[in-house]
Amino acid sequence: MAKKRVHGGKAPRPRNLAGVRPNKRLGQNFLIDEEVISTIIEASGVTKDTLVLEIGPGTGALTLPLAESAGHVIAVDLAPDMIDGLRIKTFGMDNVELIQGDILETDIKRISEESMKEHGLSELRIIGNLPYYITTPIIMKLLDSDTGAKSITVMMQKEVGDRIAAEPGTRASGAITYPVHYHAEVSEICDVPRECFYPVPGVDSVVLRLDLRDEPAVEVKSEEMLMRCVKAGFSMRRKTLLNALGSLNSYDKKSLSEALTAAGIDPGRRAESLTLEEFARLADSLQEA
Repeated sequence: MAKKRVHGGKAPRPRNLAGVRPNKRLGQNFLIDEEVISTIIEASGVTKDTLVLEIGPGTGALTLPLAESAGHVIAVDLAPDMIDGLRIKTFGMDNVELIQGDILETDIKRISEESMKEHGLSELRIIGNLPYYITTPIIMKLLDSDTGAKSITVMMQKEVGDRIAAEPGTRASGAITYPVHYHAEVSEICDVPRECFYPVPGVDSVVLRLDLRDEPAVEVKSEEMLMRCVKAGFSMRRKTLLNALGSLNSYDKKSLSEALTAAGIDPGRRAESLTLEEFARLADSLQEA
C-alpha cells in the first residue's frame, strides 16, 4: 500500500468545533481535514461486517462517517465533555456506542467479543487518532491484549510513526519497532501536515495501518525474554550490546558474551543493527543460559 501525501493548508476553525475548548493536558488536537478522514476510513478496510473500536473520537470527525461504513462503532474517549457532545451528534444512531473512560484501562477484548456476538459481526478493526504523549503505551496495549483485531489503523506523531514503520535492524529502528513488527505487518497510509488539525500542533503526523499476523514474525522460545532483550538493548542504544544488556538482571558479562556468541552476534554491535531474527536468536540463547 503506497503512502499518500495529504496537502494540508491553513484552515479556519470549523463551525462544528464552535464552543469546543481543546484540553492541552489530554493532548487534544482535532482532525478537521476531510481528505485525511476519507483516506483513513478507506485504508482501514471497514465494511458492514466490521466492529470498529475507535480510540479518542473527540468531536466525532471519524465517528460519524465510520458509522455509515461499519456494522457497529464503539468509541472510547477519556474526556466526559467529548462524550457528552458525541451523544448529541449520534442521537438516533443505533450502531454507535460511546464509552467514557481510559483506553489503557478498558477491557478491549471483553467488550469487543460481546459486541461482535450481539450484533453478528465477523471482524474487529481498531481505529484512532492517538494522543501524542501516550502513543507507545496504547500501541503496546493493543498488541498485548489479544483482541483478535484484524487491523489497527492509527494516526500519531510522525517521528513516532516513522520509528514504528522502520525496518528492524536499521538506524531508524527503536525499541517500539520490534514488538510491532513481531505482531503485525506495517503499512504507511499517509503523512498528515499539522495544518490538518485544530488547534495546530507543533509537529506533523502520519497514519499507519498494522495488520495483525496470524503467527508472530519469528519463532521464539519466550516472547517475554525477546521483549526484555529489545528493551535492554535500546535502553542505552549508543552502547554496545554487551554493555546495554547488562541491565538484564541475573546475567553477568561473561554469560551475556557467551549468549551473544552462541547466537552468532558480535558483542560489539549495537541494538539498532540487529534484525528481529537476531534478537530472537539472542533471546533463545539467554533462555538456555
